[in-house]
Amino acid sequence: MNAAPSETLDAASHPNERADDQARAARHHTRPHIMGILNVTPDSFSDGGAFERDDRTERTRAAVRAAERLAADGATIVDVGGESTRPGARRVPQGEEAQRVVPVVRALAERGIAVSVDTMNATTAAAALDAGATWINDVSGGRADEAMLPLVADRDTPFVLSHWRGHSIGMNALADYADPAREILDELARARDAAVAAGLAAERIVLDPGLGFAKRAADNWAVLHALPSFVALGHPLLVGASRKRFTADLLAADAPVTDRDLPTAIISALCAREGVWGLRVHDAAVTRIALDVVDAWTRGADHVD
Repeated sequence: MNAAPSETLDAASHPNERADDQARAARHHTRPHIMGILNVTPDSFSDGGAFERDDRTERTRAAVRAAERLAADGATIVDVGGESTRPGARRVPQGEEAQRVVPVVRALAERGIAVSVDTMNATTAAAALDAGATWINDVSGGRADEAMLPLVADRDTPFVLSHWRGHSIGMNALADYADPAREILDELARARDAAVAAGLAAERIVLDPGLGFAKRAADNWAVLHALPSFVALGHPLLVGASRKRFTADLLAADAPVTDRDLPTAIISALCAREGVWGLRVHDAAVTRIALDVVDAWTRGADHVD
């Protein structure tokens, strides 16, 4: 039986125990998935509008070409989304989202590329699964659409369940924590329990602490510092720090958004050392290099007496 969330946080806060955990992780290191981000949206914060075309078929082709580049650069999964979840974003109609996402999912699946679909809508999720998606990545953890958890349970599909407090339009006002890492850990565990109670198989659940969603910069760093506690919940863990606003705080005020790929890559390497299952990123090539460094570092232990 897994330890209670607060107990895992307490254990991870002791330096000696944390060092022991890191040593064990190094001995049993498994390379994380690189989940390449493909936003087929007009308004995502980093790359919105990149594939906008007057013709829908041309839009799909442009998105597929970008996905193929992600896969060539090292992405083992491509995460396709048709609705922006940046802070302040408004919801888009489900039909429009599906219209953007499903043709891309189908084309990628036909090419043998592993696909997840980033959606809070059960109808879009069902259509994407029918088109060949393998994972459902729901930033609301199944809370935005009451039909989502029953769908995932019925299809027995892998499900990325994120920490979530509310929709993007008002989520910044919900970033109110006395003890962010502990509260986020407990809330994520409760969402996991609700999903299992709804019929999802526990082994099909991937957890995501939801960096940037109803979290201030300090809250995100607190979660990353406490990452062993999230890993200790006993599920694969996905981390999505890529190009998010809290990484920009480390750069010059006028730095372009792509400059955030450097702190993202460092975060990715540190997360890999902590034993995460996957890293959701915009730049697959830089992340692949960061993971190559981690692999080489870990192999170095084989040459120590």
